[in-house]
Amino acid sequence: MNNGSAEEAMAPVGGSQPLEWKFSQVFGERTAGEEIQEVDIISAIEFNRTGDHLATGDQGGRVVLFERTDTRDHVGRRRDLEKMDYLINRHPMFRYKTEFQSHEPAFDYLKSLEIEEKINKIRWCQSANGDLSLLSTNDKTIKFWKVQKKKVKKVCKMNVDSTKARGNGPIVGSSISTSSKQNIANGGCTSNDFSFPTGGFPSLRLPVVTSHETNLMAKCRRIYGHAHDYHINSISNNSDGETFISADDLRINLWNLEISCQSFNIVDVKPANMEDLTEVITSAEFHPIHCNMLAYSSSKGSIRLIDMRQSALCDRHSKLFVEQESPGSRSFFTDIIGSISDIKFAKDGRHMLSRDYLTLKLWDINMDSGPVKTFEVHEYLRPKLCDLYENDSIFDKFECCLSGDGLRVATGSYSNLFQVFGCSEGSKEATTLEASKSPMRRQGLTSRPLRSLGSPSGVIRRGKGADNAALDSNGNTFDFATKLLHLAWHPTENSLACATSNSLYMYYA
Repeated sequence: MNNGSAEEAMAPVGGSQPLEWKFSQVFGERTAGEEIQEVDIISAIEFNRTGDHLATGDQGGRVVLFERTDTRDHVGRRRDLEKMDYLINRHPMFRYKTEFQSHEPAFDYLKSLEIEEKINKIRWCQSANGDLSLLSTNDKTIKFWKVQKKKVKKVCKMNVDSTKARGNGPIVGSSISTSSKQNIANGGCTSNDFSFPTGGFPSLRLPVVTSHETNLMAKCRRIYGHAHDYHINSISNNSDGETFISADDLRINLWNLEISCQSFNIVDVKPANMEDLTEVITSAEFHPIHCNMLAYSSSKGSIRLIDMRQSALCDRHSKLFVEQESPGSRSFFTDIIGSISDIKFAKDGRHMLSRDYLTLKLWDINMDSGPVKTFEVHEYLRPKLCDLYENDSIFDKFECCLSGDGLRVATGSYSNLFQVFGCSEGSKEATTLEASKSPMRRQGLTSRPLRSLGSPSGVIRRGKGADNAALDSNGNTFDFATKLLHLAWHPTENSLACATSNSLYMYYA
């Protein structure tokens, strides 16, 4: 496996054959035995609409931007090659662009609660004039950022050098402070920093403003706050380019990008008596095409599709997506492992993808009787749920993503593994890879899709470190202390960005 830029290869046409994934690049690679600071752990990742930029957020409240570089290298010869009907073989390559501090730790004095600076979600916004715009949020506050190029200007070519008592040489970047000047009666001034030469200057050179270099500057345009009593778990941009939603455990609010002082509560699941609370909102997302539709998931494993045209307060859903439980399958852990941690719409808006603790499910929004496909991710962990509950691993929230063509889905797992499944008709693609420079070394581990949750699972052998590791039926060891929670699929190409701890790995097929 090539550790630098891997050999360029074309992805197979169609979704019938499994893709051959190759390592592309890594940012923030860890060395053996390196101690990772908690503030450096990546907590959010997102491609923009074109796939030319990638943003990550971390637990220290920072947002880091990367830009694609391989497209620029081929622009000149693309036109000539297109005339020959020749496809350029390449894969996405990115480089560090800039970073900025998005959120700082805060304290809510009314509730006596500390508010972490951790970035929960990042969403790109439509932008103009080449500027980059995005939304970032922590538990309580959403911020709208604009990143644009600014020219750094400098004053130069002056007669007086403030570093010398006398002289007539040019000054570059000098500045004269008025604090050390003393006024005199005739309106002039005297200074201890410098004095004019005897006889004055033969010629007076006026200051000249010169542009030296162009820097990227991130500026917070708006702050959307004081609208959530609970932790924000989702933000999503509307296809109209003007509004977005933010969701916490009990409410979903609708915002206008231009108005930060007011939001509209469109979903409220808070009961009159909190003792009657049975489920909470876990994720929410706008439909990619229809600006009046959005979906949100719950801790009971259901997804509700709502239409904002029906009512100002969308307390009634237009469709409910939930998989029926098999008789006698309910246990203490049913609600916990059934809680949906993430949902994503396919690019065409026809399908939705949901991730719970054990499985990945693909839904057709025109068919609410059940998922069209179920992919097993953690079925081998079913016998170990008690141990996972004790060490809180059962509450880990894994994200999911879909390819731009809708033929494949992906999600993360333990031991820094991620899995790619084919979801086209008749596809049996199920590939497990490791977030490292040699992703295929865990190729022997493959998950079996379309297996019912009630079927026998692999036997887990207990041994040393039983609380932090497990063995699947193939004998592969899994470490619960290392997990790949966040990943994103390039919107137009078979390329994946995966975040594990403080490292960002990128792969292509």
